Amino acid sequence: MRTIILDNEAVQAMWPDHRKHRAIAAHLVAVVARRRRGADVKAVVPTTVRVEAGWNRTSPQASHANRFRVVDAPLDSATANDAADIVRRVGVSVADAHVGAVARATTGDVVVLTSDPADVQRASAPKAVVTVRI
Repeated sequence: MRTIILDNEAVQAMWPDHRKHRAIAAHLVAVVARRRRGADVKAVVPTTVRVEAGWNRTSPQASHANRFRVVDAPLDSATANDAADIVRRVGVSVADAHVGAVARATTGDVVVLTSDPADVQRASAPKAVVTVRI
Protein backbone atom coordinates (compact mmCIF):
# COMPACT_ATOMS: atom_id res chain seq x y z
CA MET A 1 0.00 0.00 0.00
CA ARG A 2 1.22 3.48 -0.87
CA THR A 3 -0.41 6.46 0.80
CA ILE A 4 -0.09 9.99 -0.52
CA ILE A 5 -0.71 12.62 2.18
CA LEU A 6 -1.46 16.23 1.30
CA ASP A 7 -0.35 19.13 3.47
CA ASN A 8 -1.92 22.60 3.55
CA GLU A 9 -0.25 24.05 0.47
CA ALA A 10 -0.91 20.88 -1.51
CA VAL A 11 -4.61 21.26 -0.73
CA GLN A 12 -4.56 24.96 -1.61
CA ALA A 13 -2.82 24.11 -4.88
CA MET A 14 -5.81 22.00 -5.93
CA TRP A 15 -7.61 25.26 -6.74
CA PRO A 16 -7.11 26.08 -10.45
CA ASP A 17 -5.94 29.65 -9.81
CA HIS A 18 -3.09 28.57 -7.50
CA ARG A 19 0.41 28.94 -8.98
CA LYS A 20 1.24 25.31 -8.11
CA HIS A 21 -2.01 23.83 -9.42
CA ARG A 22 -0.46 22.01 -12.38
CA ALA A 23 2.11 20.29 -10.16
CA ILE A 24 -0.41 19.00 -7.62
CA ALA A 25 -2.91 18.05 -10.32
CA ALA A 26 -0.23 15.97 -12.06
CA HIS A 27 0.48 14.07 -8.84
CA LEU A 28 -3.20 13.41 -8.15
CA VAL A 29 -3.95 12.40 -11.74
CA ALA A 30 -1.11 9.89 -11.41
CA VAL A 31 -2.70 8.48 -8.24
CA VAL A 32 -6.02 8.06 -10.06
CA ALA A 33 -4.26 6.38 -13.00
CA ARG A 34 -2.39 3.97 -10.71
CA ARG A 35 -5.64 3.01 -8.98
CA ARG A 36 -7.25 2.29 -12.34
CA ARG A 37 -4.36 -0.05 -13.18
CA GLY A 38 -4.97 -1.92 -9.93
CA ALA A 39 -2.27 -0.36 -7.75
CA ASP A 40 -2.94 -0.18 -4.03
CA VAL A 41 -2.55 3.57 -3.63
CA LYS A 42 -4.67 6.23 -1.99
CA ALA A 43 -4.52 9.97 -1.41
CA VAL A 44 -5.49 11.29 2.02
CA VAL A 45 -5.84 14.66 3.67
CA PRO A 46 -5.79 15.05 7.45
CA THR A 47 -9.00 16.83 8.42
CA THR A 48 -7.15 19.60 10.27
CA VAL A 49 -5.25 20.31 7.05
CA ARG A 50 -8.53 20.52 5.19
CA VAL A 51 -9.82 23.01 7.76
CA GLU A 52 -6.62 25.07 7.67
CA ALA A 53 -6.74 25.19 3.86
CA GLY A 54 -10.44 26.09 3.82
CA TRP A 55 -11.58 23.04 1.85
CA ASN A 56 -15.29 22.59 2.51
CA ARG A 57 -16.20 19.55 0.43
CA THR A 58 -19.85 20.65 0.19
CA SER A 59 -19.00 24.01 -1.37
CA PRO A 60 -19.66 24.31 -5.12
CA GLN A 61 -16.18 25.84 -5.46
CA ALA A 62 -14.67 22.56 -4.21
CA SER A 63 -15.95 20.47 -7.11
CA HIS A 64 -12.57 20.57 -8.86
CA ALA A 65 -10.79 19.34 -5.70
CA ASN A 66 -13.42 16.69 -4.93
CA ARG A 67 -12.90 14.97 -8.30
CA PHE A 68 -9.53 13.55 -7.14
CA ARG A 69 -11.21 11.40 -4.47
CA VAL A 70 -8.85 12.38 -1.69
CA VAL A 71 -9.97 10.58 1.49
CA ASP A 72 -10.22 12.30 4.88
CA ALA A 73 -7.95 11.12 7.70
CA PRO A 74 -9.94 12.20 10.77
CA LEU A 75 -8.47 13.49 13.99
CA ASP A 76 -9.67 10.71 16.26
CA SER A 77 -8.60 10.29 19.87
CA ALA A 78 -5.46 8.21 19.25
CA THR A 79 -4.32 10.44 16.40
CA ALA A 80 -4.96 13.55 18.51
CA ASN A 81 -2.80 12.14 21.31
CA ASP A 82 0.06 11.45 18.90
CA ALA A 83 -0.34 14.86 17.22
CA ALA A 84 -0.29 16.58 20.63
CA ASP A 85 2.99 14.82 21.44
CA ILE A 86 4.39 15.92 18.07
CA VAL A 87 3.41 19.56 18.70
CA ARG A 88 5.09 19.45 22.10
CA ARG A 89 8.22 17.67 20.85
CA VAL A 90 8.73 19.33 17.46
CA GLY A 91 6.88 22.63 17.73
CA VAL A 92 4.99 22.41 14.42
CA SER A 93 1.43 23.56 13.73
CA VAL A 94 -1.53 21.38 14.63
CA ALA A 95 -2.10 20.60 10.95
CA ASP A 96 1.55 19.60 10.43
CA ALA A 97 1.42 17.48 13.57
CA HIS A 98 -1.71 15.78 12.23
CA VAL A 99 0.16 15.06 8.96
CA GLY A 100 2.96 13.51 11.02
CA ALA A 101 0.59 11.46 13.14
CA VAL A 102 -1.24 10.14 10.08
CA ALA A 103 2.08 9.26 8.44
CA ARG A 104 3.28 7.47 11.58
CA ALA A 105 0.06 5.44 11.84
CA THR A 106 0.07 4.44 8.18
CA THR A 107 1.42 1.06 7.15
CA GLY A 108 3.31 0.82 3.91
CA ASP A 109 4.97 3.55 1.91
CA VAL A 110 4.09 7.15 2.67
CA VAL A 111 4.62 10.09 0.34
CA VAL A 112 3.79 13.59 1.57
CA LEU A 113 3.13 16.38 -0.92
CA THR A 114 4.34 19.46 0.94
CA SER A 115 5.85 22.89 0.73
CA ASP A 116 7.90 22.21 3.88
CA PRO A 117 9.70 18.84 3.74
CA ALA A 118 11.81 19.55 6.83
CA ASP A 119 8.78 20.02 9.11
CA VAL A 120 7.11 16.92 7.67
CA GLN A 121 10.24 14.82 8.22
CA ARG A 122 10.52 16.03 11.83
CA ALA A 123 6.82 15.54 12.54
CA SER A 124 6.77 12.05 11.00
CA ALA A 125 9.90 10.73 12.75
CA PRO A 126 10.75 7.96 13.33
CA LYS A 127 8.55 6.87 10.38
CA ALA A 128 10.47 7.12 7.14
CA VAL A 129 8.45 9.16 4.64
CA VAL A 130 9.20 10.44 1.18
CA THR A 131 8.54 14.14 0.86
CA VAL A 132 7.81 15.75 -2.48
CA ARG A 133 8.17 19.52 -2.52
CA ILE A 134 5.41 21.24 -4.39
